[in-house]
Amino acid sequence: MEHKTNPPSSRRHRLHTIIFEADTPAGKTFDIFLIVCILISVLVVMLDSIRSFRLQHLALVMAVDWFFTILFTIEYMLRLYSVGRPLTYARSFYGIVDLLAILPSYLSLFFPPTRYLQIVRILRVLRIFRVFKLVQYLREARLLVMALKASQRKITVFLFSVLTLVTIFGCLIFLIEGEANGFTSIPVSMYWAIVTLTTVGYGDLSPQTGIGQAFASIIMILGYAIIAVPTGIVSVELSKIDTKTLSTQACPECGAEDHDQNALYCKFCGAQLNEDETA
Repeated sequence: MEHKTNPPSSRRHRLHTIIFEADTPAGKTFDIFLIVCILISVLVVMLDSIRSFRLQHLALVMAVDWFFTILFTIEYMLRLYSVGRPLTYARSFYGIVDLLAILPSYLSLFFPPTRYLQIVRILRVLRIFRVFKLVQYLREARLLVMALKASQRKITVFLFSVLTLVTIFGCLIFLIEGEANGFTSIPVSMYWAIVTLTTVGYGDLSPQTGIGQAFASIIMILGYAIIAVPTGIVSVELSKIDTKTLSTQACPECGAEDHDQNALYCKFCGAQLNEDETA
């Protein structure tokens, strides 16, 4: 009797459904299990930063850390296997986050302090919006990203203008106060200008002369006006964007999400989406 085996494409499709799609019972269970593991691993990293806890439970912390690292490594490899274009997924936002979630553990073998960078795993919890069908949050996130992209040229010009002002302000305060009052160089004075212009005011460096204090007051008032500029730029772009309903469908080829509700093809790579999951 001939033994029938499932073709790789069929296995890949079922694996893709479990790993990427939260609309099926198996997919939702997988994502919830993954989110729980992520939260536990992040908690372990936080506890590891507490010296007394680390000294008492070093063996346990290392065992749990490597357990989740190996688990996430296997999961990452399965994600690459289950999509038709693994390199495309690897270069996507979630693909990069998935890779960054496991790299610190391996780097810690050579540079131990890098293990604390595992905290980046918390970014993977963003999948919770897809798991619990909070599509409206996905839509709002998409609109915000689109507005930021549309504003990038204006914001770039704005940042360049602010940097120019900071350089001028730093040079002027350096001339007014001088080394005797702590302004030992123009770069140090520029640092003070940034802290003052953003109204942070650390207080580690402050003008002592009357002219310097008056100049600082002008910069502080100017700072309030400058802070409002990027907010207005992004707000204008948000008002121009046409809102659309998104689905939780992930492309079987590149793993991309954020498709329109009635989309039949991936808007990123052009691959056909699963008809039974987009209907």
